[in-house]
Amino acid sequence: MISPDSLPPLIGQSAEFLALLDRVSMVAPVDRPVLVIGERGTGKELIGARLHFLSTRWSRDYVKVNCAALSEDLLESELFGHEAGAFTGAKGRHMGRFERANGGTIFLDEIANASLRVQEKILRVVEYGEFERIGGEKTLTTDVRVVGATNADLPKLAGEGKFRADLLDRLAFEVINLPPLRVRWEDIPILAQHFGQSMARELGQEHFVGFGMQAMRSLMEHNWPGNVRELKNVVERAVSRQAARHLDDHINDIVLDPFARHWAPVKTVANVPNTPVAPAIPTANADMPFTAQVNLLERNLIKGALSTHGWHQGRAAKALGISYDQIRHYMRKHDIKRPAAQN
Repeated sequence: MISPDSLPPLIGQSAEFLALLDRVSMVAPVDRPVLVIGERGTGKELIGARLHFLSTRWSRDYVKVNCAALSEDLLESELFGHEAGAFTGAKGRHMGRFERANGGTIFLDEIANASLRVQEKILRVVEYGEFERIGGEKTLTTDVRVVGATNADLPKLAGEGKFRADLLDRLAFEVINLPPLRVRWEDIPILAQHFGQSMARELGQEHFVGFGMQAMRSLMEHNWPGNVRELKNVVERAVSRQAARHLDDHINDIVLDPFARHWAPVKTVANVPNTPVAPAIPTANADMPFTAQVNLLERNLIKGALSTHGWHQGRAAKALGISYDQIRHYMRKHDIKRPAAQN
């Protein structure tokens, strides 16, 4: 049985992340289905667990099923169970996950991968709390809260007939959209520090050496298509390589793409006359507090992008992978103003 203490922590302080936690806290006590939508690596399972443990069902079972990991027949059997002799190899009665989750919560990960036949049976459970085991004739009842999760566009799939519109209507009582890491820009240093410290402990190190400004710049400039999970892998890789070389200095070697070949040709860009040059980002300063270094990095990244793009805020924001509102926020935060025109 999963307990709250066994779950990884949810870490962040950005406005987007804090708004997400507030929304989860508001939705959790309402005993209705929920859809959790987010890109890969954004923490859909963690949000599903938080919904359960903040609900009135917190003391009952929290059951997880990955709908993409099983074939149609196996998924149907795993969800609803089967009677002995229901199919070849079914030697005994099998209790399904909906039956085992009675009184608690069931988390259906990658629910978009469930077949239309399985979706129809899920709908019946959501609507009436009823189902039958495969090969069984007795109608069973269960009291379970359904939390579905996916990174797919369910309304689009429903319009194409690939997802049941009536099931979507029932599951979408509340929809929680998880922000990708690229819009949680302020959380990258905090998460990187957390993953780095955890990996250092795992390797038996007395302390975590931390990241140099060069490494932190690489982390904050990356678009993170794999989100928090990708960041965790990158940080852990960097820490383990640093430890293997027995280096006590700040980490500056960040490998974002482990599949990259060192002998592959490097693309070069011809020098363009009169192209603005971004201000240099300073190296790590052991005497400067971590937060101060992060603020300095933020300021230089924003100022550099604006300088490179002729102080056009929209183009600079796009280059950094953030929104127009975000770049305006950072300009105010660091009091960044366009320099006066020189005569």
